[in-house]
Amino acid sequence: MFHTARLVLRPARLDDIPAMHAVLSNEVAMRYWSTPPHQTLEETEAWVRTMIEGERTGRSADDFVLEWNGVVIGKAGFWRVPEVGFILHPTAQGHGLATEALSFLFDRAFYMRREPRVIADVDPLNLRCLHLLDALGFRQYDERRNSFQVGDRWCDSVFLELHEDRWRHHRETAQIGRPR
Repeated sequence: MFHTARLVLRPARLDDIPAMHAVLSNEVAMRYWSTPPHQTLEETEAWVRTMIEGERTGRSADDFVLEWNGVVIGKAGFWRVPEVGFILHPTAQGHGLATEALSFLFDRAFYMRREPRVIADVDPLNLRCLHLLDALGFRQYDERRNSFQVGDRWCDSVFLELHEDRWRHHRETAQIGRPR
């Protein structure tokens, strides 16, 4: 379990299923996710179990449930290192929480895990995410049309990367607060 100024980042637990279902069944939160919104608790349970299993098996995961003021608001991390992913319930968006969580995760990836880069696959329509990642120092290195299907809709991808040296420079110049 890790703490930032306002967040707790911790491994997933089975009792997170209802709170994660509130996120993963929300159409606004899931608009640019790689699957349609979850319809049932069983679907979310399978998703949470996959997250827990990744932690137990040591597969290249470094994925965390996010708590804010004692409430589970989403997840952030690396389901498969070095690809970062995050999702927050809409009520938790717009408070700088994604920036706070990702800053912790990038410090962890670069300085503890010694990853040379972090990557992200973003739907080009997800302008808020693209703006956030740009503000954190990411740069586009590729794009692809019709890269994945969500339900009956084909989506495009913008591929972004952040290298350790750029992150270090960004941290020094942006003066992002260090996690506790």
